[in-house]
Amino acid sequence: MAVGIVVSSQGGGQCYNGRTTPFVVLSCMMAATGGVIFGYDIGISGGVTSMEPFLKKFFADVYTKMKEDTKISNYCKFDSQLLTAFTSSLYVAGLITSFLASSITKNFGRKPSILAGGVAFLAGGVIGGLALNVYMIILGRILLGVGLGFANQAVPLYLSEMAPSKHRGAFSNGFHLSLSIGVLFANLLNYGTEKIRGGWGWRVSLGMAAAPALFLTVGSLFLPETPNSMIQRSKDNKAKLMLQKIRGTSDVQVELDDLIKAREASKSIKHPFKNITQRKYRPHLVMAIAIPFFQQVTGINVIGFYAPVLFRTIGLAESASLMSTVVTGVVGIVGTFTSILLVDKVGRRALFMFGGLQMLVSDIVVGSIMAAQLGDHGELKKEYALVVIILICAYVVGFCCSWGPLGFLVPSEIFPLEIRSAGQSINVAVNFLLIFALAQTLLAILCHFKAGIFFFFGGWVAVMTGFVHLFLPETKNVPIEQMERVWRKHWFWKRFVGEEEHEVSK
Repeated sequence: MAVGIVVSSQGGGQCYNGRTTPFVVLSCMMAATGGVIFGYDIGISGGVTSMEPFLKKFFADVYTKMKEDTKISNYCKFDSQLLTAFTSSLYVAGLITSFLASSITKNFGRKPSILAGGVAFLAGGVIGGLALNVYMIILGRILLGVGLGFANQAVPLYLSEMAPSKHRGAFSNGFHLSLSIGVLFANLLNYGTEKIRGGWGWRVSLGMAAAPALFLTVGSLFLPETPNSMIQRSKDNKAKLMLQKIRGTSDVQVELDDLIKAREASKSIKHPFKNITQRKYRPHLVMAIAIPFFQQVTGINVIGFYAPVLFRTIGLAESASLMSTVVTGVVGIVGTFTSILLVDKVGRRALFMFGGLQMLVSDIVVGSIMAAQLGDHGELKKEYALVVIILICAYVVGFCCSWGPLGFLVPSEIFPLEIRSAGQSINVAVNFLLIFALAQTLLAILCHFKAGIFFFFGGWVAVMTGFVHLFLPETKNVPIEQMERVWRKHWFWKRFVGEEEHEVSK
């Protein structure tokens, strides 16, 4: 445990003293497990929708098309609005919940929101595992969505505010590492439960969502609140004591003064959702919308939600398709570890550019192979199927070292305190909205675009890589309450933030 790393975060001629203490490491590790429940759901929902007993019980039309309709295209076997509703209903609930979570996170703290997320996800897992009909399945998914709405709103903020600025990228990327671990755990569980005789393995997969939720719920009871949240709720003395504890030094006055200044600025903001539309917050609003939008149109949903379905589309058997998702889960963790090691050294922009290029190449080659070798009927030859799996693994590594973790990190660190909860809520809501839209339409897109779906997402990857190059400033090592200076120095955004500063000074 890194207990002796000196943290002297430069910003505006001042520095924050302290070191990375065991207390802050353990607190952030515990909070980051909020990512496990997100990852678990992504892995589980894709796995159970490829299990034949689950399809036969709840989605008989899909099961019939898969087993008996020999004329239907490989790309259209799983095209069912009811089946996609199983996946996407969660994200409608998460989208709505994120706005409620904003108010709770701001007025009561980050910790209560994390606790609420754990409790709701726990209830959803229990109902899903005990489901007797499709209505219980959907109800369970809605409760899971409520849980994710709270957790995804509060956990990234918690990590960014607790972490020392010099290592904020690595700490915050722990959320995506936990997400990747959740995906892998779900994939391994699906691979095992699919083999259970009697056809009830899907109940284990859905019900086991309660396990990480219970861990998060119990663990959140022992989490400390962030100093930023304490300051925001006028608990200055408690905030100073917490700063001293997490920084491992009594000399925290400079950082405390910055937090108090941020709080005083936030007092003038009565309606944060209205104020975030002001000109001086234009870069923050753009990033709150663009980053989660781009994160989803990378096409990661093809791999996350429907990887087993995709692998069955190219001709793999049920068990083999689930095993392939385990492999992609492992390489996802490797990619996230790479991001954790490099994000505070090479910066956010370099990882965005590298990951974007790797995903673009993978999309183009996979699309080309499937267009040339996989028709509406039959299956890919084994050698081509192996190449597709390898390229999808390369794609996952590219995503997990760039848009995966950084899509959560960058929005959580760029908002000033006065609009932080509102900005994070917009970020989470856009994320859930796009996940819902893609989850609801992805199988239909696969049916109509066929192999062209990879070129579709590849085009978006090219656009988002250009966007980062032109419009996203580097934020590594910048204290979270001094982030405004990166916008004032940016070639494009300074005309918004800089003009406001000039008007205030006059």
